[in-house]
Amino acid sequence: MLGIGPSENKQDKYLNLVALATLVIALLLTNVSIYQKEQHIAHGRTVLLNLAPVDPRSLMQGDYMALRFMVENEIYNHHPRNEEDRSRWGNDLKPGDGMVVVELDENGVGIFNALYDGQALKENQVLMKYRIRNDRVKFATNAFFFEEGQADIYEIAEYGQFRVNDDGELLLVAMFDKNYQKLEPLPANSAE
Repeated sequence: MLGIGPSENKQDKYLNLVALATLVIALLLTNVSIYQKEQHIAHGRTVLLNLAPVDPRSLMQGDYMALRFMVENEIYNHHPRNEEDRSRWGNDLKPGDGMVVVELDENGVGIFNALYDGQALKENQVLMKYRIRNDRVKFATNAFFFEEGQADIYEIAEYGQFRVNDDGELLLVAMFDKNYQKLEPLPANSAE
């Protein structure tokens, strides 16, 4: 009769302990990340960014809306270029990350002010992170997701509302129309 020896039993206990510890660590890290995002949304500075035209074929893709922002175009136009970058990267802009200063107007809309190079900010200015990939300037997201059947509500969007933390990190939290009204999804039972 085959039995389980003492070393196999200890090995199983060890593997179970490792699996349990891994699960606890994963859950802890997930909860810390959720808490940080909640704090970012609750305490981040509110900034509206004008949407820029997007290829209409990709504007509505099922349950999300493709996004570009006007300030991305301004960053692209003001970003330094040189022939070495063009020949090395095959693009005008070298891949990398940066910061932009936007100035808030009376409606809270962020308007390009300057690329950040250490200058002091005024009270109505906000520092925002961006990245350059494949010759395109990008913010935290290039899409806004919504529930199925809600596309008609978001087609009139003119602004994306972000919460920006002290490090310049952005979280897209809502879409607004041209009158600065938040676009709200229909209740689940009325969308059908």
